[in-house]
Amino acid sequence: MDHNDNHPSQSRVELHERDYHKKRRLLAWVLSITALLITAIGVYSAYIYFRTKNAVDDAYDSSNRVQVKNGEFDGKKKFAVLLMGTDTGALNREEKNGNTDTIIIAVVNPQKKRYTLMSVPRDTMAEMVGADEFQVKKINAAYPIGGAAMSMASVSKLVNVPIKYYALVNMKGIMRLIRYVGGINIRPTLSFEYGGYIFKKNQLTHMGGGGALAYARMRYDDPAGDYGRQKRQRQVITTIIKKAVSLNTLTKLDSVLESISGSVKTNLPFDALRQIVFNYQDATKNVKNDYLHGHNATINGASYQVQSTRELQRVSDYLRAELGLPLTTVNNNETYQNKRNKIAGFDFKNPDSQDYQIYDDYQNQNSRGEGDY
Repeated sequence: MDHNDNHPSQSRVELHERDYHKKRRLLAWVLSITALLITAIGVYSAYIYFRTKNAVDDAYDSSNRVQVKNGEFDGKKKFAVLLMGTDTGALNREEKNGNTDTIIIAVVNPQKKRYTLMSVPRDTMAEMVGADEFQVKKINAAYPIGGAAMSMASVSKLVNVPIKYYALVNMKGIMRLIRYVGGINIRPTLSFEYGGYIFKKNQLTHMGGGGALAYARMRYDDPAGDYGRQKRQRQVITTIIKKAVSLNTLTKLDSVLESISGSVKTNLPFDALRQIVFNYQDATKNVKNDYLHGHNATINGASYQVQSTRELQRVSDYLRAELGLPLTTVNNNETYQNKRNKIAGFDFKNPDSQDYQIYDDYQNQNSRGEGDY
C-alpha cells in the first residue's frame, strides 16, 4: 500500500508547504537576479554617463561660454550652430593649425522636422568682426585670427543671423567618427581619384574614414570648384548624422565620444548636447542643403568670392524664417562695399573674375545703397 494513503491529510499539507517554499525560493531568486541586473545596468549607465560627460567636458570651450536658458533645447525651440572643420593632421597633412575650410550654418527647425545646412564658401569676402582695426579677409581666416568668437561674429554679421553656438571638428576627428559608426555609404556626385581612392559617379560606395575624407577634400578636379566640394562635404555630414542617429548602443556612443574628444571643440555644454540628442531626433529626418552663391573677384591680387547684396538678403531671409525671426534688411560691410564697387563698375551679372576694391571708410558710413549690387 502507498505510504501516502496511510496519512493522506499530512501528505497534502507537507506537499503544499514544500511547493510553497519552492515558489518562494524561486521568486526570491528571480527578484535577486532582477535586482542584480537593474543594479548592474544602473551602475554601467552611470559609468557610461560620466565617461561620456568627461569626453564632452574635454571638448567644452569655456572661454566662449554662453548661458543656456531653461528649456532652450526642449525639442520645440529652433536654434542655430556654426559648424567648422579644420583640415589638418589627417591624410598626409601635418599642419597643426589651419583655416576653417569648412564653414556651415546649421539651423534646426523641429516644427518642420528638418535641419538646414547652409555652406559659406571659404573664400567669401567678409569683415573680421572683433578685430582691433578694420580688416576684410576671406571668411576662413576669422578662426586663426580671432578664434571661434570672431568666426561666429563674422558669419553672423555677414548674413544678419544671430549665432552663439559653434562646433569645431578636426578632419582627423571626422575620420575616427566615420570609422566608429562602421563607415558610410554614399553615391559620389562625380567620378574622380584622390589620395589613392577611386570614386565612380552614382555608384553606391562604402567609405571608411580615409575614403570619406578624400571624397570630401578634393577640390581642383571638380568642375564646380569649391562649390562642388561644399556639396560633397554636406553629403558626408548628412550621411554621418543619419548613421549616428540610428545607433542606440551605449558602448558605441561612449567609444565615439571618447575617440573624437581630442578633435572637437564646442561651447555647447554637456546638458545642452544631451537634450539635443534626446529631444531633436525627429528634426534629423529631413535636411535642406544650400549655400551662398558668390562671384569670382580679385582683391589685392588674391582670388575671392564676393556675395551680391541680393544673395546675402536671400540667405538671411531664409535662415531668419527658419529661426522664427522677423525679416530685416542686411546692412553691413559687404553691402556697403558692393554699393561702392557697383559705382566703380563691378557687375555681378558678369561671370568672369573682376577686380574688387575694399574701401576703408565702411565704419563711418550710415547707410547702404538700394537695388541689386
